[in-house]
Amino acid sequence: MAATDPAARAAIPAPPLAFPFSAIVAQDEMKLAILIAAVDPSVGGVLVLGDRGTGKSTAVRALAALLPRMKAVIGCPYHCDPQAQASACPVCAQNKARKSHLVPVPVVDLPLGATEDRVVGALDLERALSQGVKAFEPGLLARAHRGFLYVDEVNLLEDHLVDLLIDVAASGENLVEREGLSVRHPARFVLVGSGNPEEGELRPQLLDRFGLSVEVSTPRELPARIEVVRRRDAFERDPQGFVAQWAKADDKIRRNLVRARDRLGNVAVGDEILENAARLCIALGTDGLRGELTLMRAARALAALEGQNAVSVGQLRRVAVPALRHRLRRNPLDDTGSGVRVERAVSELLGN
Repeated sequence: MAATDPAARAAIPAPPLAFPFSAIVAQDEMKLAILIAAVDPSVGGVLVLGDRGTGKSTAVRALAALLPRMKAVIGCPYHCDPQAQASACPVCAQNKARKSHLVPVPVVDLPLGATEDRVVGALDLERALSQGVKAFEPGLLARAHRGFLYVDEVNLLEDHLVDLLIDVAASGENLVEREGLSVRHPARFVLVGSGNPEEGELRPQLLDRFGLSVEVSTPRELPARIEVVRRRDAFERDPQGFVAQWAKADDKIRRNLVRARDRLGNVAVGDEILENAARLCIALGTDGLRGELTLMRAARALAALEGQNAVSVGQLRRVAVPALRHRLRRNPLDDTGSGVRVERAVSELLGN
């Protein structure tokens, strides 16, 4: 039966409903970091580390349902932006009369056991065997273009896939050369990773590619634990009813996200903010200038989310820990956590 047959389409099960973003209890730092990355992808992605069962993957999958739809070229496997000629794929670059439609922003899972061919793409064997044509079958990186690539248990990812992600994240392009094919296509995405630090550490090269790093833990307060269990049980008993119950709250976040994106380009970052960001990074001994850049971009996105036209010291203070905790060198004479060290420097330099 053909895939276009109405009966065949009806037989395809609908994707499962995602737990509403607004219904996630606590974990405020994680939710804010994800929203900041959604407002300004140049922040560089989000790393979420913590205990199992603390809502890490739930928050990322809830984001997919929260994001407003985007314009994409009809029929393009990379869902190119019809108004961005410079970053178009080779096919769209040659097509001047490009028609567009609205599609969901992709949030693509990269499973731990994925092969390299599945990630980067490979020769379309079906067309090669049936038609004798060498055609490229796009992989997960192509699907994630202009969206989010989510890697659960990112600290357990195989080294060769880590190398791929580092290269593509740095260049914004995926180059595939194999089986007589040579394909280059855009692959710009927000990288989101989660994992349990007790199961292994990330390679420093990959860790440095994440703009923000947040830590989540199991709630210790009795009311919060009870509320988590109550909401999860209500969602599993009646997913549609639960999603409908939180639809207004999610829609409010979605509208604010759209406004923040529109406002972002007009948010001013004063010299005082840049000076404070540099002073923080110098005091903490961070390498390179990614710390200052991430601080500036994250604070600007936060200001846009909060409807402000200029970044305040308070907003810089709020993003300092997730922007810098993973950029600190280990100090054998200081056994406190990296987040505590950042908070201490923020308190000393920027006040309470």
